[in-house]
Amino acid sequence: MSESGTGTEAEARPTVAAAGPSPLPASGPTPPLLPAPGAAPEGTGSPETASGEAPRLGAFLARAAAGTAALTVLAAVLGLVRDQAIARYFGASDASDAFLIAWTVPEMAATLLIEDGMALLLVPAFSLALTRRASGGTEGGADPVRELVAATLPRLFLLLSGGAALLVAGAPWVVGVLAPGLADPRLAVDCTRLTAVTVLTFGITGYFSAALRAHGSFLPPAGVYVAYNLGIIGMTLALHALWGVRAAAAGVAVGSALMILTQLPVFLRLVPPARPRLPRFRRPGRRAVRSAPLLGFAVLAPVIVFVVSRQSQVLVERFLASTLPAGAISHLNYAQKVAQMPMVLSLMICTVTFPVVAQAMAAGEHEKARRRVERDLGLAGMVVLLGTAVVLGYAPQIVEVLFQRGAFDPADTASTAQVMRVYALGLLGHCLVGALSRPFFSSGRPTWFPAFAMGTGLLVTMGAGYALTYRFGVDGIATANAIGISAAALLLLMGLGTRVVPIRTRDVALSLGRLAGASLAAGAAGWACAPLVPDPVLSLAAGCLLAPAVFFLTGLALRSPEVVSLLAVTRRRFLDGR
Repeated sequence: MSESGTGTEAEARPTVAAAGPSPLPASGPTPPLLPAPGAAPEGTGSPETASGEAPRLGAFLARAAAGTAALTVLAAVLGLVRDQAIARYFGASDASDAFLIAWTVPEMAATLLIEDGMALLLVPAFSLALTRRASGGTEGGADPVRELVAATLPRLFLLLSGGAALLVAGAPWVVGVLAPGLADPRLAVDCTRLTAVTVLTFGITGYFSAALRAHGSFLPPAGVYVAYNLGIIGMTLALHALWGVRAAAAGVAVGSALMILTQLPVFLRLVPPARPRLPRFRRPGRRAVRSAPLLGFAVLAPVIVFVVSRQSQVLVERFLASTLPAGAISHLNYAQKVAQMPMVLSLMICTVTFPVVAQAMAAGEHEKARRRVERDLGLAGMVVLLGTAVVLGYAPQIVEVLFQRGAFDPADTASTAQVMRVYALGLLGHCLVGALSRPFFSSGRPTWFPAFAMGTGLLVTMGAGYALTYRFGVDGIATANAIGISAAALLLLMGLGTRVVPIRTRDVALSLGRLAGASLAAGAAGWACAPLVPDPVLSLAAGCLLAPAVFFLTGLALRSPEVVSLLAVTRRRFLDGR
């Protein structure tokens, strides 16, 4: 997706622009880059399609999803290179365990400040500010978007800076809480202090990402993890011999700073400061407060509780694994990182369409939001369940190809692959939690139900974890994760239709059930056929053909709407291209 396009005279006015991004006008406020709620993009002259999307909006979302997918895949590949470097130099040892305990802080910060919390709060806030700008609902010619930034960004910077400083000072206590079973916590404390800066850098990254996505600019936010992983890889390769695993922790800090630099130029272009210098200590004016009605404590609190409860699944796992033999935390980490790749790819669909849902909810267009959410759930479910089939069938081959070298031996491969297959059973739940939480928070009104659902899932994870870890070790921890996240997803699915967006819960559940049946069939076929090819690379390559073939054939036999629709579109495009 290109960040520039052909401008029109209409795009230069302070109204909502066409679906594609346009060049920034020489002066004046920047128009939002998504079509206004309830309006077709200018210049199309065509009504909405049956799916409820204006044609140009659909094309824009397709381009945005394609660009986001490309950068997501690149970031995932670099993430694997990062994990391979850590596995090569530190294996599954007390050093890698110490780093992963310290990495809990960036993982929590990424979920709270980049992936979920900041986006759930600020995308609706910026969408509302853009809608007000388009309708001319401002006082004294003030730009609602600039006023929102002036009222929130400086204070966020100060708050996050204080949080990072407290984490540096309290690192020994944090490590003691996260992993009380460590024999020698000093290395984990050092790594935690090095990664503490991510509390600040991830917060600014998440702020920029939310603002850019609301403006219809998706490439810079999608590229932040490319920069992040490059920073970790570079520092690990350059300094591992000198600093040991502390080099990887320093790489986390460097990579997080690169995330900000990746988005800063586009953010300054789309949201230039209203004054030469942003106000820092003065109280915001009334216009600024009204420009940010979605950022009050009543809305902030349930989002924070939801995100913290969700990320606490990882905290529970590492707390329980710290009582197991050395390497258990590392096995869980490698298995989870690879197994969740299909979930990450599936959620890019909901990430791109979240501003559209937020604008529809702001305009009271609940039917349009329903169609969009139902379509997103189906597409995301198809992607994640296809990935689940590959993981179930070919986990040993995946781990051997990716990690088995250096200090990572065949025993580590066997343990990690077994855990990965167990994790795969919860991938649909993880995907649905991410997809369903966005509509709950899209209206910007206080809602505690997602926090309740996620808290319930966390309690289930804790109870199952304590019951299963003693007998089954890391496999029991992964099983508890799958059970807990699936319970949370079920509650969110049942509650969305009655509380926020009137989705047809029964139809969605039946559609996901058909896709799950296709996934199990494809996974079983891969599990049976994978050992027939001794070479892991060739076996995995064959699986990347076999699993999708069985998945789509079974989905077609079960009359899955998503599979039928995808195959019909593919056939039509093939015939048109002949």
